Amino acid sequence: MARIFVVANQKGGVGKTTTTVNLAAALASLGQRVLLVDLDPQGNATMGCGIDKRALVRSVYHVLIGLCDIEEAALRSPQGGFTVLPANRDLAGAEVELVDFEERETRLREALAQVEPQYDVVLIDCPPSLSMLTLNGFCAAHGVIIPMQCEYYALEGLSDLVNTIKKVHANFNTRLKVIGLLRVMFDPRMTLSQQVSDQLTQHFGDKVFQTVIPRNVRLAEAPSYGVPGVVFDAQSKGARAYVEFARELLERIRSLPDA
Repeated sequence: MARIFVVANQKGGVGKTTTTVNLAAALASLGQRVLLVDLDPQGNATMGCGIDKRALVRSVYHVLIGLCDIEEAALRSPQGGFTVLPANRDLAGAEVELVDFEERETRLREALAQVEPQYDVVLIDCPPSLSMLTLNGFCAAHGVIIPMQCEYYALEGLSDLVNTIKKVHANFNTRLKVIGLLRVMFDPRMTLSQQVSDQLTQHFGDKVFQTVIPRNVRLAEAPSYGVPGVVFDAQSKGARAYVEFARELLERIRSLPDA
């Protein structure tokens, strides 16, 4: 059965979508069967995978409100080598419509249960807020991957996110746990970055992934071409770092108890 991970951080602009798209492509390059679920109405992950969100006939919105299943809505990333459950601004309407559903927090989990055997890893890209969409992601997942910029405000938001994960674990999904913290957009020339990185390691220990994703222009350029950075420039420092992170994540998955 697939391992399901939500990539989440309640702070915006920390590289959640970049991490989700490039991790999906990196895992696919290592032979994994990957499904990327875009749970953000902005649809940035969808576009970053090379899928035009404006041309979608079916999307994750239709899956959540029961108009189709995942197999009907899923599309192949043209160059990423993985499958995408895409999103566009229709998804914003799901927030309101889901209120009328029973067990509205587990709509995504129920949908994913139908396709889990087809994949090794499912990655869920969440919006930067604790919404009904994010809650659906948390309720569906085995674990949370937290991308972190090494700056002061990121540390402040981290405690809020950890508390949210604990509440979801207690009330909705007892299998949910923090899989690890990933340091992204890292600039070793900045003293603050190194200080925050050291604080993270001291406080969270082996929960901090050893791989560090550097600040990298090629990763930033890739979405405008609709190609994951790992594919756009495979030799860039950022792309190589995400492939290394994918290997580290697979090692960590092997040490997890059976789902």
